[in-house]
Amino acid sequence: MVPLAEILRRHGDAYRARFAARMSRDQLRAMRAIERCRTEALGGSLWACPHCGRTRYSYHSCRNRHCPSCGQEQAEAWRERQERLLVPAAYHLVTFTVPEPLRAPIRSHPRECLPLLMRTAASALLKLAADPRHVGGMPGVTAVLHTWSRALVYHPHVHLLVTGGGLDRAGRWHGARPGFLVPVRALSPIVRAKLRDGLARHPEIFAKVPPSVWTTPWVVHSKPVGSGRPALVYLSRYVYRVALSNRNLLRVENGRVTFRWRDSQTGHWRRMTLPAEEFLRRFLQHVLPSRFVKVRHLGLHHPANRQRLDLARARIAEAAGLPVPAPAAPAPRAQRVLRCPGCGASLLLQGVCRPGLPFIPAAPVRGPPLPA
Repeated sequence: MVPLAEILRRHGDAYRARFAARMSRDQLRAMRAIERCRTEALGGSLWACPHCGRTRYSYHSCRNRHCPSCGQEQAEAWRERQERLLVPAAYHLVTFTVPEPLRAPIRSHPRECLPLLMRTAASALLKLAADPRHVGGMPGVTAVLHTWSRALVYHPHVHLLVTGGGLDRAGRWHGARPGFLVPVRALSPIVRAKLRDGLARHPEIFAKVPPSVWTTPWVVHSKPVGSGRPALVYLSRYVYRVALSNRNLLRVENGRVTFRWRDSQTGHWRRMTLPAEEFLRRFLQHVLPSRFVKVRHLGLHHPANRQRLDLARARIAEAAGLPVPAPAAPAPRAQRVLRCPGCGASLLLQGVCRPGLPFIPAAPVRGPPLPA
């Protein structure tokens, strides 16, 4: 296994020397952050065991959302928060994929195109779900953007995790038909028309799109995913990183990077070896614009509709003859706990080191010592 940070440390300078003038500020910032991740360049924290006296120094993480070394804890916390939004109904995963000729304009103008893609996908689904011929109400929707295939090819698409039913304006729950949410053949032209109208407001981008894009069918896929939890596990893996894990980076030698990826058609693992320059190009094209939100909650999942979400849970429980659940309490914020490698006790923070600054002792712990 070769961490992505090590590949960047070996080949990042050469890549920047050749392409920096054509790279975005966000790409340069991501490279720099990952190169410095968990090194003395970011400083670290000193921890001590209150029982056996052992000390441990841990380097600080870069916490860049594209770093494969930093996303695990954040992804697990995100998944736990999303599970608290789930209602006791069947869920569906709806995926919107743009045609290949549209991918290059989106890659060249991500700040304008990616938010538009997410908005149009979600609004088209909510519009169709409101039709009494299908759902007849407002579902809960969690939208997650992905820009990659498993071989790191640029492939923008939006996943929507959707409740199998919706709440109408009168507060009645309308369940979707078993195994079916909305007709994807009707959904595809709505998304295409909405995105076309949105891009028309950006003439410099619209001119780069071949006219055939607006007349060919777009791929929209929908499938039931049970309680929604398995889909959240899948989506959480890539909320805080791209489709790349350090454990899948096998080796870097002679200026070439070898990694493994799972073929979505066969399910089999395959290996690919690329020149380091091409590997970095594939990785960096998935760096998102700063402040871009790649996870969005809409419909009943929107923060402004959380009371209606509790009402939906109550209506579903009443229809099933079950006790009405109490409104979900806010999830407690997870705290990182380090354990002593010798006795297993909880380590206590002693202080923090920052590059170029003196050691900063931690504030003394008040009250009785924490249990091991």
